[in-house]
Amino acid sequence: MDKKIEQLRAIINDSENTVFFGGAGVSTESGIPDFRSTSGLYSQSYDYPPETIISHSFFMSNTAEFYRFYKEKMICLEAKPNAAHLKLAELESKGKLKAVVTQNIDNLHKMAGSKCVFELHGSVFRNYCMRCGRSYTAEYIVQCDGIPKCDCGGTIKPDVVLYEEPLDRDILEGSIRAIREAEVLIVGGTSLVVYPAAGLLQYYRGDKLILINKTELPQESRAALVIHGKIGEVMSQI
Repeated sequence: MDKKIEQLRAIINDSENTVFFGGAGVSTESGIPDFRSTSGLYSQSYDYPPETIISHSFFMSNTAEFYRFYKEKMICLEAKPNAAHLKLAELESKGKLKAVVTQNIDNLHKMAGSKCVFELHGSVFRNYCMRCGRSYTAEYIVQCDGIPKCDCGGTIKPDVVLYEEPLDRDILEGSIRAIREAEVLIVGGTSLVVYPAAGLLQYYRGDKLILINKTELPQESRAALVIHGKIGEVMSQI
């Protein structure tokens, strides 16, 4: 492992254009559960499967049940950035890291200080009224009983990409551009099975693909460096 950490450090030091692409595993060390591990949300029992609850059609037809699950399982206001978030922000401040592309909706990259963050699936910290467009905080959503309502009477919707909804076009295009132009692409804490986000890997044109994940990934044969471990523990050693 020490040898691989040294390789990772050398690759980053020799590059002026590193991009990080991460998933749920980046935030599990901050106490936020992922979806697909044995202890993740998909392995738990609810009246409806989680992937059904966090769909657009379910939000529209069963909003109260959506918010019961959403408030309990998808908003974690106490979570703080971990070593991975902090190291990435540090690398950006030193001019080494050009962008973070994340599938997470927890805002932890920005809380850590990262500036160029493409949030593919939105953020629980942004919410808006579907009638008038007024913005609301995550704290407001948590404090509301039942379905959060705007002063105008409209229903408030989280600014997160639900199943059946498209990704934001500008954010997607920005993510593709950053990955395409990257000299080094570090992929961490993601199973690379959730599309269309996982498909972004195809846009990388370089030869310094680094995969950091607790479990094996099908894309490892393409990588210049593979490290099996927790992303926070790995990044903290750079």
